[in-house]
Amino acid sequence: MKIISWNVNGIRAVAKKGFKDFVESEQPDILCIQETKAFEPQFLKEVWELEGYKYIWHTGERAGYAGTAIFYKEQFEIKGYKNHFDDINHFHDDGRMTEIDFGDFVLLNGYYPNGGTRADGTEMVTYKLEFYDHIINYSNKLVEDGKNVILTGDLNIVHTEIDIARPKENQKSIGFLPIERAKVSELLENWYIDTFRHFYPEQLDTYSWWSYRAWARARNVGWRIDYFVVNKDFIDQVEDIQYMTEVEGSDHCPIMLKLK
Repeated sequence: MKIISWNVNGIRAVAKKGFKDFVESEQPDILCIQETKAFEPQFLKEVWELEGYKYIWHTGERAGYAGTAIFYKEQFEIKGYKNHFDDINHFHDDGRMTEIDFGDFVLLNGYYPNGGTRADGTEMVTYKLEFYDHIINYSNKLVEDGKNVILTGDLNIVHTEIDIARPKENQKSIGFLPIERAKVSELLENWYIDTFRHFYPEQLDTYSWWSYRAWARARNVGWRIDYFVVNKDFIDQVEDIQYMTEVEGSDHCPIMLKLK
């Protein structure tokens, strides 16, 4: 099974940059996207449906902001889905999380808060850490109930210094703050594994996001902030993970998880 996750930074924008060709070429069994930045009617009108796929769409209340979706091949019989997390209003307001139970595993596709200040002045680092706390607690309950869990998406935190091109220069940058990195450590210290570091513990220069400024992508001055994380009991079902750095169309690259 092939699962691809991609922060597309606007589904309508990436649709003009070869998105459909990419999907048709790769034929993922499951495709998770983040930062759709479109309401579902806009997607249907301006992008088009992907042939052979069904989908779950979760749009925030703000136009042109955030949003997540999961596409899956029509032959899958899902056990259930969730795109409203009523206990956390921000989950619903921003469309940050979409969940599907595929039976063998529960997939949580997320666009985690960046941590900067919103236009209304809301301080987002605290919210970001609270978001992580809720995700950790929520996914822990799934594991306690006997579910296997795959967490994917744009987690918006670099975990270690080998996951960022210039760690010294970014010690005070949001997304690499010690308090944020500690939160990822807390996640992984529970029941979870960063699949990339499991297979490639010392690999350097592999990133998933590059600034549009100063030719950062051409120079590979990037950050690894997009992940596939699984519970420890599920890691034996994972065959490999790849960062598809050659694929353009967004400031993020897609990442691909292969299951046995």
